[in-house]
Amino acid sequence: MIVRTLDEVKAGENSVRTDTFESNRMLIARDGVGFSLNHTVLYAGTVTHIWYQNHIEAVYCLSGEARIECLASGKTYTIKPGTLYTLDGHEEHNLHAVTDFECLCVFDPPLTGREVHDENGVYPLMQEDDAAATA
Repeated sequence: MIVRTLDEVKAGENSVRTDTFESNRMLIARDGVGFSLNHTVLYAGTVTHIWYQNHIEAVYCLSGEARIECLASGKTYTIKPGTLYTLDGHEEHNLHAVTDFECLCVFDPPLTGREVHDENGVYPLMQEDDAAATA
């Protein structure tokens, strides 16, 4: 059984902060459950460019509001509490945080905990050995 608190994760090495968001990796590849789970807050007024070429992501909004803009289609969707979106087609998108936007994110394959977006908005496909080398 795995039991951990958000405060524990925030204080450890699996908390990633950027100019636009804070992502706390609650479950990671090393936990061996087949997926990873992040508690993420995107900061109000920011735009984050994302393109998960190596992962499928499902996002469930807990609080706040954001707009997801699909770059291929030009469609935008408003995301509010109780809304789920899934990037099952590896859609390149911009995520506009209207307010502080708090969500739970599930990734497959699981993240190692230290991934950060590259210049294209992509998380690299890392193995646990790769994560240990960057920590």
